[in-house]
Amino acid sequence: MSMIHNLRAAVRPSRPSLRKDGPYDATRDPSSPSAVVDCAIYRDGARVETPRALTPHEAMRKVRRDGGFVWIGLHEPTEAEFSGIASEFGLHPLAVEDAIQAHQRPKLERYDDTLFTVFKTIHYVDHTELTATSEVVESGEVMCFTGRDFFITVRHGGQGSLRALRHRLQDDPELLAKGPSAVLHAIADHVVDGYVAVADAMQDDIDEVETEVFSPGRKGTPRGTDAGRIYQLKREVLEFKRAVSPLLRPMQLLSERPMRLIDPDIQKYFRDVADHLARVQEQVIGFDELLNSILQANLAQASVAQNEDMRKITSWAAIIAVPTMVCGVYGMNFEYMPELHWKFGYPVVMTAMVSLCFGIHRTLKRNGWL
Repeated sequence: MSMIHNLRAAVRPSRPSLRKDGPYDATRDPSSPSAVVDCAIYRDGARVETPRALTPHEAMRKVRRDGGFVWIGLHEPTEAEFSGIASEFGLHPLAVEDAIQAHQRPKLERYDDTLFTVFKTIHYVDHTELTATSEVVESGEVMCFTGRDFFITVRHGGQGSLRALRHRLQDDPELLAKGPSAVLHAIADHVVDGYVAVADAMQDDIDEVETEVFSPGRKGTPRGTDAGRIYQLKREVLEFKRAVSPLLRPMQLLSERPMRLIDPDIQKYFRDVADHLARVQEQVIGFDELLNSILQANLAQASVAQNEDMRKITSWAAIIAVPTMVCGVYGMNFEYMPELHWKFGYPVVMTAMVSLCFGIHRTLKRNGWL
């Protein structure tokens, strides 16, 4: 580990050292809210009640003395706030850096006796109307450190609160007695269930856009829709895809490969999570391909509409060309022109022009140009 620290110090600018009293940063403003959302000890599937809130250091000391495991929840900790916890639990510096900086790809990594898992949470944003700038999904992150006697969650983003999940687990002591791996499964299941809900909601948006693209407009032709709306929806689907697709392999590993930190009974439940995730991935891939087809169809309709407009313009130009030509000939004011002084010249010429224009109009209309 010291070699890694030395290597990182060589390739990165040095950061100012922070004085720490014990495992926590002493330079943090005491009036600022703490990154620790909850810190609790669980023994035999039940939460151990204490007369006051415990610090992570105190909770871990009790666990090592009396057994059980500690679950610590943090929300967007700074480097100074997380460094003490990382030192207390022996977390790998690479995993710690990922947990602090966020914006990580979903993954599963093993560092010594700790599993580091990254989940991307996806939340559907309700909207009354889909526009070219509508935000359809919001993403956040949940990083999980799973150890033999501890479980640490680090959340980033306003969505993805785990408070309700913690309460549900506390209501199921038989499952919670399986230890930190039961919490990891519960979070994975919670995140994937969120994917399923978002996929169902996005299906409605895609159906709405598809209906607008292919619904009949004037004269029974498809009216199309704004291409910007389709492109925006496609970008949101791609963000959803970046959360779902990389997570499939970690879930398969958790469900298939024996791991010391994963209880064998809990490992069976990961198969169900992987199965749900695979179905969501198929949906998201289908969304992406369907939106490609809808976008191409919309652009083709725009091209057809432009061609129809050009045909109409050309048709009217051809009709107008007849009187323009006749008037141009007889407007040259030559002295010796046939029928120039004929009594019936004007009505004959006007009748001929109207007849020719009417005949051209009928022909073009019969051929579908007008």
